[in-house]
Amino acid sequence: MAFDLEAFSAPLTFNWTLSYRCNFSCDHCYSRDESCPELETADILRIVDILAEQQVPFINFGGGEPLIRKDLYDVAAYASAKGLNVSMNSNGWLLDRDAALRLKDAGFKSVGISLDSADPVLHDDFRNMPGSWERGVAALDALAEVGLKSTMSSVISRINHQSFCELLDLARNHHVRQVYLHNFKCSGRGFKNRQELDLDPEEWQAFYLQALGVKSQTSDLTISFYDPVIASLPGYEEQSLVKGSSCGKLSLHLRPNGDITPCGFIPLVVGNILKDEFESIWFDSPVLKAMRGKEATGKCAGCSAFEDCQGGCTARAFATTGDFNQPDPHCWK
Repeated sequence: MAFDLEAFSAPLTFNWTLSYRCNFSCDHCYSRDESCPELETADILRIVDILAEQQVPFINFGGGEPLIRKDLYDVAAYASAKGLNVSMNSNGWLLDRDAALRLKDAGFKSVGISLDSADPVLHDDFRNMPGSWERGVAALDALAEVGLKSTMSSVISRINHQSFCELLDLARNHHVRQVYLHNFKCSGRGFKNRQELDLDPEEWQAFYLQALGVKSQTSDLTISFYDPVIASLPGYEEQSLVKGSSCGKLSLHLRPNGDITPCGFIPLVVGNILKDEFESIWFDSPVLKAMRGKEATGKCAGCSAFEDCQGGCTARAFATTGDFNQPDPHCWK
């Protein structure tokens, strides 16, 4: 099933890395070893104008750590005034009550905090930052105190795949109503450390079967997954706007210098938002076309699930094989 480009004149979301700088050094990070010139504030505001003109409804600031950029509040306020829905993901270290108030005043709709274990020691070791669990939890409390919606992001790996329900309880205890259980990507340091941290395909299958069962019985929390490989599970009936990976279809990624990539985990530049015509990138990029029209190869050829999962996560396939069309290495079929 090919992506229907006519239905989308622009992505729904731009995931925007303002800076690759970070005060953490996580073993799974896609970007920690990246470097890139950063734009001045005036150029960043020009990008906001372009996104507003293209009627992109959502921008999400990631990184790197977004709060390292001192102009984050001004940029967010400008984007909010232009009608964009602004969110961000943070490690929480720099997010105290004053920062939470400034984020709220800047118009942020939600702020996600990364917490990967209910055990402070496991989280701190995973993030290579002593005290990071305590600061992350304090950030959630600060957001709740000022009335700004918080979410919690947890990267599923060997440290938590059998104890993710404890993460859900942690969220409940700190006024979080949506938890993202992220699949492990194999990009950047995640590629280097995948043997130690990543699950094997059968473990991913077992995790998703259990997690989907918990999700079906949970009403006080929204449990979210963004992993197209789930569509190969028997009886999985959730409907999404597109089949397979959403990157390059519903979302794009902005690097700190304005370069556009399909997603943060696929380091292929398809154009620069300040230098190239956006419509030409969106409609004509050979890379985006290849991602939107994946071909079933290897074990995907003839697989009954391919129409729904489209070979699984394109970023993982590309990171491990260099080929968009290869099967997702997490696939258990």
